Amino acid sequence: MKKIVLLSFMSASVLMAGGYKIPELSLNAVALSAANIAQNHSADAAYYNPANMVFMSDAQRVEADLMYIGLNAPNYKATGVEIDAKDEKFIVPSVHYVSGKAGEARVGLSVISPAGLSKRWSDAPAVYSAEEFTLQTVEINPSVAIPIGDKAALACGFRIISSEGIVKSTSPIASRDMSGSSLDYAYNLAWSYKPTSALDIALTYRSQVNLTEEGDATLSFRDMTNRFGGGAGALYTSQSGSTVTIPIPATISAAVAYTFASQTTVEVVYEKNMWSAYNQLDFDYSGSVNPVTNIVFGTPVTKDWKDTTVYRLGITQELDAFTLMAGAVIDETPVPEETFSFELPDSNSLSLSLGGRYKIDEQLSVGLAGLYSMRESRSVTNSSILGEFTNANVLLVSAGLEYKF
Repeated sequence: MKKIVLLSFMSASVLMAGGYKIPELSLNAVALSAANIAQNHSADAAYYNPANMVFMSDAQRVEADLMYIGLNAPNYKATGVEIDAKDEKFIVPSVHYVSGKAGEARVGLSVISPAGLSKRWSDAPAVYSAEEFTLQTVEINPSVAIPIGDKAALACGFRIISSEGIVKSTSPIASRDMSGSSLDYAYNLAWSYKPTSALDIALTYRSQVNLTEEGDATLSFRDMTNRFGGGAGALYTSQSGSTVTIPIPATISAAVAYTFASQTTVEVVYEKNMWSAYNQLDFDYSGSVNPVTNIVFGTPVTKDWKDTTVYRLGITQELDAFTLMAGAVIDETPVPEETFSFELPDSNSLSLSLGGRYKIDEQLSVGLAGLYSMRESRSVTNSSILGEFTNANVLLVSAGLEYKF
């Protein structure tokens, strides 16, 4: 049975990016801080820049990656209160495929997790709104690329996103328990241009995805004032159908890469995330719900997130059998102080990454990469929070294998 997944809980992310996107979805992406768009000739180009498939040698490529995600337990400190969220650890797989030439066209396919979160608190006041927020997504993204002359290429893709999750919150007077799933669709576009053998230029666009969660919710309210005649402390529980729509934002990336005679490639990426699409969180309950419970859980919650800019830098050094990679990313949070909440203790971050690949033979290569995201401490003063959040750093470790045939 479908149940409401809420995506305010989507706002506590598993990832590196501000908000709840996961940009590092391959070995190269982890090693290069996702600055692998303009100069990408691996199987993961099917996701990051499918237009580049046109410029690859005529062979099929498949890559399988496993990524470990370790989330530090964020600490919240206020007057008379100090609490920690729970540590979170995950293994996230991904698969990328690029076909051989079909005439002049190439076909790609990626199966990845584009967004996600897990945030669990055990203590008040965090449990009042975010006892648990968990989200899992899986995206299937086929794409096709065609050449435009000798130096340019265009690509388009179709995105199928499945999501499911859990949300729980408990206070002395009210609680909710929700879980659910959704299936939604979007698209992506890419353009690559190679004016010289050393210079690569690219533009990519991933459209907004509206996660149309629907299902059931179990809501409880304790009547402490005997307002409904059941006696002081009487518990009222209701089950209701529920719907909510939450966006994964549209993203535009512009990338330039230059390869020097030393076989050193430097890539710079400018990325814009359209988080302003997330202006409120509004649950619609379709069944009979206690009026007070509906006020607690059914009143639209203002978000008013802002668009964000991300700067990425990637450096690749080709050696005989080894490829060495390093990267850095400066990312800003989309969450304004006025609507900051325990579901997403988010802040600006600086991430550094390092990795490498080893070519075993002409067909097979293996690699390992790591990325560490250092998030700023953040002091918050709004209508529900007055305190400081620290220790929200994130570690990614990715291992991958690519095979050409």
